[in-house]
Amino acid sequence: MYQTEKENKSIEKSSILITCAKGVTPFLKEELLQMGFPVISETIAGIATKGTLDDTLQLNLMLRTGHRVLFLIKEFNAHDADALYHSLSEISWEEYIAEDEYICVTSSVDNPGIRDSRYANVKCKDAIVDRIREKIGKRPDSGPDRDKVVINLYWKDDRCSLYFDTSGEPLSRRGYRKIPMTAPVQETLAAAIIMASRWDGNSHFINPMCGSGTLAIEAALKGMKRAPGILRDNFGFMHIKGFDESLWNNLRAKAKKDAKKKPGCRIIATDIRIDSIEAAKKNAATAGVEHLIEFSVCDYSETTVPEGGGIVIFNPEYGERMGKIKELESVYKGIGDYFKQKCSGYTGYIFTGNLDLAKKVGLRAKRRIPFFNGRIECRLLEYELYEGSKKKRSI
Repeated sequence: MYQTEKENKSIEKSSILITCAKGVTPFLKEELLQMGFPVISETIAGIATKGTLDDTLQLNLMLRTGHRVLFLIKEFNAHDADALYHSLSEISWEEYIAEDEYICVTSSVDNPGIRDSRYANVKCKDAIVDRIREKIGKRPDSGPDRDKVVINLYWKDDRCSLYFDTSGEPLSRRGYRKIPMTAPVQETLAAAIIMASRWDGNSHFINPMCGSGTLAIEAALKGMKRAPGILRDNFGFMHIKGFDESLWNNLRAKAKKDAKKKPGCRIIATDIRIDSIEAAKKNAATAGVEHLIEFSVCDYSETTVPEGGGIVIFNPEYGERMGKIKELESVYKGIGDYFKQKCSGYTGYIFTGNLDLAKKVGLRAKRRIPFFNGRIECRLLEYELYEGSKKKRSI
């Protein structure tokens, strides 16, 4: 437990802010409610819940769609940098951070007196290390690396919110994507896309144009009910004073015990590029799911679609970076033909940031689910596929 000589920090509940990519909030909310956490408030890119520092261990281990898990330390008013320093100096940092640790301060600042958020970072860092040096006689090191204790400051006008970033590195960094290839979808976004498709792991998952394999790997992890954070060996919470390693080990052991050996379906991932499939196989091997995914090198139109139904999901190029709009028009049309001719009984999905290209598919989308891939506004388009679907009107 997070325990000090004065009090048991592990039983003190506080606000926990979990950030996510824009558009992912509905799926993060679903995860939190399934885990038994209350939803206090929502924004376009995050959800506030409530819990203890110990609860952040479970959240970091189990959340598929969250980006960072921020534990609120204190809220206060500060009109300038000196007031910020004074308020931070009153926090008992020596109870949270060891003098031989390393801290990183990040911030989001919208204060008329602060032109550069790096100045706020320095004032925050100074207040923390000065307090610890005053109480202990030695101060922690500090710098930009987020692999130890990470403090996050949100400062808008006169209002400050101070958090422990218990994730450290973002949760999208599962630890398996050693070879990302070009323009990959983040792991957390891929997990949200799969949740949006309502795929439950009991029907087939077909992923032509798989690239580095992120969608297929996230599907395998979900199908096995494997904890997405199980591969990571470092989180921010591990460096907060009083971290209970035995509690963490128990959570990991339970997560491993609860996981299935294999999903009740076939997961098929293909790509026309040999180097993409080689990268996807290596990433899947690192994730421990290579044996669950049927990889092959072929054109998307030759991808096997077994009987029994399921989902077929594409993440084609958008044409944003490469200027290939005309070339991609035939690709999107070909995806529509593939849906019509080979995917009867399935639900088809296209994740794209170019709705003009999506019109070339030649099918009417039943659902259009908004997401953001970085700064690019995207849609996950859903198509019901059945005999005669080629007669449906264009979107």
